[in-house]
Amino acid sequence: MTNLASEFRTAFEYNKLLAERAAAQLSDEQLHTALHAETNSVAVIMKHVAGNLRSRWTDFLTADGEKPWRNRDDEFIDTLTSRSEVLADWQGGWEACLGSLGRLTADDFSREVTIRGERLSVPLAVGRSLAHCGYHAVQIVLISRILVGDGWETLTIARGGSQQHNAGAWGRQQYGRAPGA
Repeated sequence: MTNLASEFRTAFEYNKLLAERAAAQLSDEQLHTALHAETNSVAVIMKHVAGNLRSRWTDFLTADGEKPWRNRDDEFIDTLTSRSEVLADWQGGWEACLGSLGRLTADDFSREVTIRGERLSVPLAVGRSLAHCGYHAVQIVLISRILVGDGWETLTIARGGSQQHNAGAWGRQQYGRAPGA
């Protein structure tokens, strides 16, 4: 894996970890709870992210990122009934992403790929995928935080804990590891 691919992988894995740690705090019922009729539950968001990653990263360099077999509209229907189904689907999408990312060479970053017929540089396509995952990771964290309420376990630095955190963590490499570790 190239250094650039490794850096992107670290950022993807951090988003994945935050989303998973947030979703893990939800009950099975909360996992499927939408905050409003026009919003998505965490389970549906995870299903959508998995579908997007599977489509974008399967044959990343050689096929359009919007695969003919993808049914994006179905990703927004809550059909995965158990937590294990949601997590298996989620993991499958991430395996497609992280596996493809791990196979990219330094030369691949000077190439172009196609998404929905639009030519993009590989760095831009990777960055767009990372931004998409980050956007949905934030949704998962916020929805989970609201649903869990007072029992929420902070994923990063707790309110009022910045000085203590900085005193113990200053200068240590932390990005890409478990938040707060």
